[in-house]
Amino acid sequence: MTAVFITGTPCTGKTTIASKLNGRVVKINDLARSHGFIMGVDEDKGYEIIDIEKLSDYVDGLIEKSDDLLIFEGHVSHLLDGADKVIVLRVRPEILAERLKARDYSESKIRENLEAEALGVCSAESFEKYPDETYEIDVSDLDIDGAVGVIEDIIQNGGDYPVGSVDFMQWLVENP
Repeated sequence: MTAVFITGTPCTGKTTIASKLNGRVVKINDLARSHGFIMGVDEDKGYEIIDIEKLSDYVDGLIEKSDDLLIFEGHVSHLLDGADKVIVLRVRPEILAERLKARDYSESKIRENLEAEALGVCSAESFEKYPDETYEIDVSDLDIDGAVGVIEDIIQNGGDYPVGSVDFMQWLVENP
């Protein structure tokens, strides 16, 4: 096991949880910025556009050179090559909304991220690329240590956390 990718919608706890795991943590967004893999900014949505192909090639090189456990953290990590395990963090939309508001996300960005969480976009994309290596965890009711414990167990033993086991679709029905 050399590469674990932790992904999820913004504000699901990726950075906080990854920082508590035993392994070398690589923040995907920081890596993209520091190595010139940002192609520009989407003017409509206000986010940086990452050259996924170049970033993926770079990450592959890091994985090949390392004998250590590498933990790649970021909401686009699941789009990259080289994962031994992909762990998708999920949070109930009502909790996520409060976290996004606390970070001063615009109303349109909040809605976009809540819809992505309810639809399980990161889970679906992860499963498409890594059907046998993707795990999905609802961390809504877990404290940090509890979430870290679940992830450490997955890293060491696998576990029964299949994609599709977390379902927030009802939120979309109730919040059209």
